[in-house]
Amino acid sequence: MNGFEKRTEEKKKNILEAAFELMNRNEEGKNITMDKIAKHANVGKATLFKYFGSKDNLIHEVFQHVINQLIDSAKEIMAENKPFEETMITLSQNKISLLDKISQPFYMKMMDFFTEKDEDGLSLMMQKFNEVNYGMLLDLFHRGRKEGKVDLKYSDEFLLLYFQAIVEGISSPQIYEKIAPYTEEWTEIFIKGIAPRKD
Repeated sequence: MNGFEKRTEEKKKNILEAAFELMNRNEEGKNITMDKIAKHANVGKATLFKYFGSKDNLIHEVFQHVINQLIDSAKEIMAENKPFEETMITLSQNKISLLDKISQPFYMKMMDFFTEKDEDGLSLMMQKFNEVNYGMLLDLFHRGRKEGKVDLKYSDEFLLLYFQAIVEGISSPQIYEKIAPYTEEWTEIFIKGIAPRKD
């Protein structure tokens, strides 16, 4: 990346963060305008349209930016190569700390966006999950097997399908409206559920 591209990326990131700050405020969420975003980001309105095309695109990019931050921090946690249970708990705490930073209205709008189904019946969340998380999850399950924390009777295919079923379940509005506060419990049950039985 050359200097110009770097500056462009930096400017886009600053705009996304400024838009996120506005969108994350309860009172701002409903009546956010390109003028307000431009002012908050300290750029001209024309710059917003140049980089994002429309208000809808910018809002969608903000949601993507938040999820990408979660994915990037998950990759960093995975790279630490800590034991399976510790990694699962750290990933869970990472998600909780992100959820603590976002307001309920922002979370609901973001989930509406990510759980909307395309013509193949796949949500954006599921596509993102397939694209990024499969490799990470397989590494984690393999680590868990080596440590005796994941029962050997569960195949990679089953564990990935199990996780996929959970992600699809969470993508239902009546679930995602209520599940955020239970991230820790969900992680605990998941770890216990795939652990070898103690006879």
